[in-house]
Amino acid sequence: MTDWELRPASAADVEAVAELRAVVLRPDLERLGRYDEQRVRQRLRDGFAPAHTWVIEVDSALAGCVALRPAEDAYWLEHFYLDPDAQGRGIGSAVLSRLLERCDRDGAAVRLNVLQGSAARRLYERHGFTVETEDAIDVFMVRHRRSADPPS
Repeated sequence: MTDWELRPASAADVEAVAELRAVVLRPDLERLGRYDEQRVRQRLRDGFAPAHTWVIEVDSALAGCVALRPAEDAYWLEHFYLDPDAQGRGIGSAVLSRLLERCDRDGAAVRLNVLQGSAARRLYERHGFTVETEDAIDVFMVRHRRSADPPS
């Protein structure tokens, strides 16, 4: 697996992350007939909360991002994008594992939505997410808190 680091996001990261989102989501949004060059970036700008976001770096360069937004009954995993050149190296799985461990320590469930037909759904299913609801565009998934293994 490639070495990677998480660093807290700042407001200065918004445009780079918006561009990454456009690149990563384009194939799925085009397949679904929903790609809009401006809207894909603006939706990120509108929902970008640096306090709950981390930048994924490989060799000190932006390779992805992820947000974990607290909500009343769970955390929402949002804006989880990994540059196509960084995909397939175990980075996404490692980042997700680290965040889920934190949520388990907090006793919290994690929710997310993924686009219909997205390859990312397999990653989420491997990490214990199950489908709650879905429509023609989105699949809403949840992963309930994992308890620690009982002592032997």
